[in-house]
Amino acid sequence: MFLMDDLVRMKELKQQGFFCSQILIILGLELQGKSNPDLVRCMHGLAGGLGFMGETCGALTGGACLLGLYAGKGLPEEEEDPRLLFMIEALVKWFKEVFGVEYGGITCDHILEDDPKGQLTRCPRLVAETYQKVKELLVENGFDLSGADHES
Repeated sequence: MFLMDDLVRMKELKQQGFFCSQILIILGLELQGKSNPDLVRCMHGLAGGLGFMGETCGALTGGACLLGLYAGKGLPEEEEDPRLLFMIEALVKWFKEVFGVEYGGITCDHILEDDPKGQLTRCPRLVAETYQKVKELLVENGFDLSGADHES
């Protein structure tokens, strides 16, 4: 199900001090052969449920941002890609069905509530499965994961 290289890379990024939302965007940028420290810095605001406030899980919000990296409008002359909102809707629905049911909600507080070591035990799985789901949604909707169809 998961590529071992992805899991190894996720672990490396976590050991470097990156958080769920940042890890997802770094992996997406790397798929496209890019790096963008400003964007990675920006994603830090989503970590820990919106600035470690325990709100919506950063794996989910980071996944939505990763979809936006591929399908979002980035330049004035670009058109909004109508597939983006459908993909985000599908991601949120999937996340709620899988993790919302399992943990009683989709906030970091719900997910980590009864497991003080949850960031070590639960978060890696959430990030890995969300990354896989995002890639599936992109491929299902005709996106080239290398980003070749959306060069900037």
